[in-house]
Amino acid sequence: MSGDRIPAPEPASLQAASARLRARGVELVELSFVDNAGIVRVKSVPLSRLSEAARYGVGASPCFETFTFDDAMLRGAHLGGPDGDLRVVPDVSRLVPLAAMPGWAWAPGDKFVQEGSRFVACQRAFAAAQAAAAAAAGLRVAAAFEHEWALAVAGSTEFEAAISGSGYGQTRLEALADYGRDLVAALGEQGIGVAQFHPEYALGQAELSVQPNDPVGAADDAVLVRHTVRALARRHGWRASFAPCLVPGGPGSGAHLHLSAHDADGNLLADGPGRYGLRPEGEAFLAGILRELPALVAIGAGNPASFLRLGPSRWAGIWQVWGRETREAALRLITGTAGTETWAANAEVKCFDATANPYLAVGAVIAAGLAGIRESARLPAEITGDPALSAGSTARRLPANAQQAADALAESAVLAEALGPELHDAVCTVRRGEAARYAEATPEELSAATRWVW
Repeated sequence: MSGDRIPAPEPASLQAASARLRARGVELVELSFVDNAGIVRVKSVPLSRLSEAARYGVGASPCFETFTFDDAMLRGAHLGGPDGDLRVVPDVSRLVPLAAMPGWAWAPGDKFVQEGSRFVACQRAFAAAQAAAAAAAGLRVAAAFEHEWALAVAGSTEFEAAISGSGYGQTRLEALADYGRDLVAALGEQGIGVAQFHPEYALGQAELSVQPNDPVGAADDAVLVRHTVRALARRHGWRASFAPCLVPGGPGSGAHLHLSAHDADGNLLADGPGRYGLRPEGEAFLAGILRELPALVAIGAGNPASFLRLGPSRWAGIWQVWGRETREAALRLITGTAGTETWAANAEVKCFDATANPYLAVGAVIAAGLAGIRESARLPAEITGDPALSAGSTARRLPANAQQAADALAESAVLAEALGPELHDAVCTVRRGEAARYAEATPEELSAATRWVW
């Protein structure tokens, strides 16, 4: 949904949508928005109230803009506190019955103020604005999130893996077979194409990749995929967690962001004269992202628990470096197999996890890349191997804790301008607040506090 005011819904399309949902047995419609701590907040209405919600929105307090992940209420320079109200307006174009929650449908929401104008700190609108800025520069950005999660035995606050076996192992896939089949089918019913599904490396872990979408659509997809994963796990008698760390000391779950940029001549990351086929604009786009990575960590992995995952030699991307197919680099260039480069070449931001608001993550990465293009930025030398094991490595480590990441975001002129003062301050407020609240927490305490939040 675009525009600066609540759009007038088309009555015929709303009636048709309601009729389709009613025929599927839908009784309730969930409207979601994601706050700056990465928590998906929801309101719901009976199907009979959908037309009213689409026209006027559903009320939600703006206090959530400065909530921490554990629901502590903070106040920033511009947002937070008990005053005012927002209207969450469903994007009816994304309205879909929930395959794993019979009787329910879902739509992502955009935020407006009561007077009808766009809320200045709407995260979904931020992603749309950055996609529009790319379009104004003659670029089309495609994006997708990888999803990693762990499946646990239900009924305990501790983590006990529901499946066992080697990472990527066939025995683990056998344990996942029915769940994986049902998950892929459910996502297909909801309009999300799955590229890959397989058992991953960590305890009880699975991974799923989806087909790319436009930036806002990719963030919507991320919300819907995780919703479906959790709901379906419950139906199978398990519990799913997207938390970055379930067991301290081991590998965690990430939410790597893949993206590519295209102009009228094709993919900026392929068929060019530069290294690995990079075109000058493609190199500049990546260089802009690489430069802003310390600040981007606050958005993409800024929760205190994120740094339990962001360790060396775990393929978590803790180094502010880039490389072709280099899994220890925070920015990984994927060129594709010979003959597929034109459509397959993309960049992966490896340091992100599911504590991120996906709309902020994709929008901020685009903003950083566009800044690189405006400045004709250039990439430094690439790395190979593992900087932690390379004698004499000069690789710079990304922020090592939540406070450092928040400070980097506060100092980023590029992201401050893109986000605007209200949203930039709100994100910094949340991340600094979380950092202070958990500054003395042990890894075990952090894991316990975040294990079942995402």
